[in-house]
Amino acid sequence: MAAVPAATEPLATIANRWLAGFEGALAQRDDGRLRALFHPDSHWRDALAFTWHLGTVSGCDAIPGKLKAHAARARPTGFTLDPDRTPPRHVTRAGTKCIEAIFRFETAQGRGSGVLRLLSDEAKAWTLFTGLDELKGFEERRGSAAGDADREPAVLVVGGGHAGLSIAARLARRQVDTLVVDRWPRVGDNWRRRYDALTLHNQVHVNHLPYMPFPPGFPVYIPKNQLADWFEAYAQAMQLQYWTGTEFEGGAYDEGKRRWSVVLRRPDGTRREMHPRHVVLATGVSGIANRPDIALLDGFAGKVLHSSEYVDGAPWKGRKALVIGTGNSGHDIAEDLHRAGARVTLVQRSPTLIVNRDPSAQLVYGLYSEGPPLEDCDLITASVPLALARKTHILATEHAKKLDQALLDRLERKGFRLDFGEDGTGWQFKYLTRGGGYYFNVGCSDLIADGEIGLAQFAELERLLDGADLVVLATGWKGQEHLVGKLFGEEVAARVGPIWGFGDAQELRNMFARTAQPGLWFIAGSFAQCRIYSRYLALQIKACETDLLPTCRDG
Repeated sequence: MAAVPAATEPLATIANRWLAGFEGALAQRDDGRLRALFHPDSHWRDALAFTWHLGTVSGCDAIPGKLKAHAARARPTGFTLDPDRTPPRHVTRAGTKCIEAIFRFETAQGRGSGVLRLLSDEAKAWTLFTGLDELKGFEERRGSAAGDADREPAVLVVGGGHAGLSIAARLARRQVDTLVVDRWPRVGDNWRRRYDALTLHNQVHVNHLPYMPFPPGFPVYIPKNQLADWFEAYAQAMQLQYWTGTEFEGGAYDEGKRRWSVVLRRPDGTRREMHPRHVVLATGVSGIANRPDIALLDGFAGKVLHSSEYVDGAPWKGRKALVIGTGNSGHDIAEDLHRAGARVTLVQRSPTLIVNRDPSAQLVYGLYSEGPPLEDCDLITASVPLALARKTHILATEHAKKLDQALLDRLERKGFRLDFGEDGTGWQFKYLTRGGGYYFNVGCSDLIADGEIGLAQFAELERLLDGADLVVLATGWKGQEHLVGKLFGEEVAARVGPIWGFGDAQELRNMFARTAQPGLWFIAGSFAQCRIYSRYLALQIKACETDLLPTCRDG
């Protein structure tokens, strides 16, 4: 039975005692001792260290059996507090007070870091996270594994935004020959060519790329052009192999040779066939513009653009514009058109979550302002299981609603339909489940509430089109499974299944991990997500390349 800590006992002593008991019980495969170490409402999340998967097991009845089954292969040892990391401390997570401690350990194949949370009054584990950091004998090194231009890279990364740059940098440090291809003519153009008013909506200290943080003096909210230029500098400084102006046209997998045959269209229009063992799609949460079939637009005489095609409001000064869709892009474009002198109406299709960018939208990043270094914050973020994350975001959403109540009331009086996510989980869970459906208010909501930008519901569209010159479809993107079908065929798309959103293992489906299609991987999400999970994705690919994971199949 776990010892109850004395009130004055050092937190390091409490945590190390639990870790020693855990290691002993694990070594002896003692189900009873393991069960006694965990609270009934407990969660173990593993990132490759024990299981070679990203997955979460919940409940003290289920955790011991899973731990024992995987420990037989992983042979974990050396569980102890890491003296080089943030010391154990009292914290509140998901509204519950606990002791949080960062530890280190080893397995037969690698070295890892973990986070333990003990409920303070009984020293039982509330959450345990075990994550693989490096493979023994294949540790990170500076420099890249690049060959010449005629080589066949081991990994082809499709998409050169923050997701593609993050995984390419991780693989380069692990000496895995990697080529990034992007259809735009210049590194960073995926941001540089978007609408002029665009900035990041979360703060600079959350958004660093791996290994190379933004320089001091960067603005709190980075404008798109400055971010694009940073991408260009990053690719050069990290010595990444990056082909611009190169379109990935698709490919097929050879089961016998365990490699792809893919076709790339180069800037001069020529086609190049390559045979990488791995393809990583880093094209974002979604890759194909969603253009809904709106019959009323069939005879519309004005201009119709998808939000991805919109650049600048200046040509529409003095003209009537409709923006259909009330997510971030819809609001940003409506405000940009208004600032340019257009007569703008925002057309709402479904209820939308509204949250002020400052401070309300930043509440979910509070950990990154607590004091620990970025690497520790990333580890702590990865350690939070889905159940706790949901509780955390419910609390943050309630807090944000109180902070924003005056604005929300004004919007409702204008007829704006609000919602706050499934079970009140807020904007980030909207992002994690559907990739949108919210707006970080940087001014457009105030313009709507003040009547300077019009607001209408989709049912009013026929009336609104009379005299309109421009319609912008801020209607989002299709899910990545549509892109998989386009690039690799519907059979592969069906084999892989849904991408993004949460599955049975309490993890994002098919993200950062092996899929049912050998050699096909996905990375997407926020800057922080890509920075954190590119490590685990790179480790899996390196393990495949070194035959530690010889089949690289899911299951």
